[in-house]
Amino acid sequence: MQTLKEHLQKVKNGERTFENAFQSVTRMILEDEFEKVTVNGKTTYDFKIFRKGKKHIIGMYDEINSFVSYVKDASEGGSSKEMAFVLVGEPGNGKTFFVDFLCNKYREFLSREKNAKYTFKFNHLDKLQTYGRIHSIESQTYEDPMVLAMNLYDDPEENKNFLGNEIGFTDKEIDKIYEDYRPLGACSGYIWNDIKTLTNGDIEQALEFIDISPVPIIESLGTITGKYPAKDKITSSAVDLLGEESIQRLLHITDTNNPYRYDLRRGALARVAGGGIHFSDEIYKNKKDLVQVYLGVIQNREIELDGFKWPIDSLIIATSNSSEFNQILSEKEEAPIIDRCRICYVSHNTNYKLQQELTSYAIGNQSKTTFEGENLHQDPNLNYAASVAVVLTRLPRTEKLTPIETMKLSAGEVAGEKSIKTLTEVIDTLNQESDVTKRFGQKGLGQRNLGRAIQLMVESSETNEGRCMFAYDFFNSLERVILDYVTDANDRAKYLEDLKIAKGLYRERIMTEMFNAYMDEPQAIRKDVLNYVNMIIGIDAENLGPDKMWKYKDPQTGELRALKIDERFINSVEKRLGLETSEQRESYRTSLRKIYGQKISVDPNYDFMDNLELVKAVTDVRLKSDIASAGSLVGALANRSNEENQELYNRMINTMLTKLNYCQTCAQKTIEYFCTQEDEN
Repeated sequence: MQTLKEHLQKVKNGERTFENAFQSVTRMILEDEFEKVTVNGKTTYDFKIFRKGKKHIIGMYDEINSFVSYVKDASEGGSSKEMAFVLVGEPGNGKTFFVDFLCNKYREFLSREKNAKYTFKFNHLDKLQTYGRIHSIESQTYEDPMVLAMNLYDDPEENKNFLGNEIGFTDKEIDKIYEDYRPLGACSGYIWNDIKTLTNGDIEQALEFIDISPVPIIESLGTITGKYPAKDKITSSAVDLLGEESIQRLLHITDTNNPYRYDLRRGALARVAGGGIHFSDEIYKNKKDLVQVYLGVIQNREIELDGFKWPIDSLIIATSNSSEFNQILSEKEEAPIIDRCRICYVSHNTNYKLQQELTSYAIGNQSKTTFEGENLHQDPNLNYAASVAVVLTRLPRTEKLTPIETMKLSAGEVAGEKSIKTLTEVIDTLNQESDVTKRFGQKGLGQRNLGRAIQLMVESSETNEGRCMFAYDFFNSLERVILDYVTDANDRAKYLEDLKIAKGLYRERIMTEMFNAYMDEPQAIRKDVLNYVNMIIGIDAENLGPDKMWKYKDPQTGELRALKIDERFINSVEKRLGLETSEQRESYRTSLRKIYGQKISVDPNYDFMDNLELVKAVTDVRLKSDIASAGSLVGALANRSNEENQELYNRMINTMLTKLNYCQTCAQKTIEYFCTQEDEN
């Protein structure tokens, strides 16, 4: 155990800190790295602390920026310190996950010695003779020892002299400390007064009753980070938050005026009152009187029971369902609680590339098995199919962009002639809507629905018998989820339409996969796409000889390469793209050269594979030209009556198994699907 003076000396030397919850959280976030990123055409910040760990936060750029700006404002004494931060949105879009992640990071941060929170304990209370068998009492709200130091004497000037003369703080440091001044809580103040009376006002003697100890950061105790979930109307009461009179304590305490007869730790707030985070899950689901309790706590940052007050130092974060929030909004008499909340509307993730990480969370990182205990293989296209399908449901329809263009622009990809500016305009227009559910990314299938679809898929007999999670089966599972869980008829119709588009995108991906398998080369199409791009750059080169050989420096390796410009190949690709006239071709080539110039300077590994139209055109040309002798690849694979076709089929299956991560089941099913005419756009 340490004395108060020893603790204050460590704060003076910089070995320990005295700061409120907002300052601690702000320091935790800003001490880590952060960088500027562009999301949906707008510059924002990406704070790296939220991107660390095995299961970290994906996306949520705007929401994280809002939160950081809120805590930073509160830490600098702004109006945010009298507000709670409330995340509002549809179920399954990561609100609770975000808060739990923040709480875990905060506990990690406070577990470092320099950042630890400390509190004080009153010992030897038997000498006071009014506390029965209670010999020691810890500050109920885990008050910081510095708060006690600022309240040792009744006169503030004497306290400042104590900090200056006894400990050695400078006037400037003392002023800084006093910016965060708060009085002692009712029971701490009362007990300290009793001790001073016993020692006839001798502070040195009184300080012998004080011991300093760290605040426990064990998650299950609910200290430092505590959660209060909305309970049903009958069992919940203000006691769960504030605490109540304790019968056990009344058996010991003879002085009926003593506020220590209230047990504050019975409530959720006191346990996080020493610089912690209080998380109120589904805050507006609580009954009215509990919401009123929150109103007082949020604004005044104190627990009040029968006229006694305990100041608290907590960051209050809450979540709410959109429908519950709209109900509160419509009730005008509830305006004060809304006024005390910083509302942050949480949208679904609309970037299908980031969604692939979220989808891998939903699929799970442990190897799955069938009912018979055999390993369950995962189709290499499953994650892509699932991610595209759910993201499309989250994108609102607009006349300016097709769903695929919206999806690609949201992921920072090229979408033909459409630019990111168009998407920004669409988002700005939608975000003017008073109905929040009509805003960009606010409606759609959430992470839980994605999880359900994967569960349905894993439990199906096809998956278990084939011992493989085949990508195309996911669409059937998702359709089942849409029909079973989406109640609004308009939403249901839109999601089913989105599912068709997702199937079309899956079909195009399979075309590419098949060509790669046919060429016995995992990157065959990528190489051909890059060859086409390099050919249209080199076609006008001055150093191009009659043999049409062009030398260029590969931006990825920096090596000098030679490429033969094949005008027949270029023309075939452009014909597939529907470019008939020389003007159209030249315009298209110019746009690709422009993209090349912009992208390669930033990312030398950029490969144009996000340009679906170009990839499809190159795939079609190569598929048709390379096996014109066999009629077509589809025909060759579908009709395996002759030996040559059977050999081709076996070779492709072998490539898929050895080089493309397929298993026997999904390789065969993918080829079967490729041979059908289903989902052709």
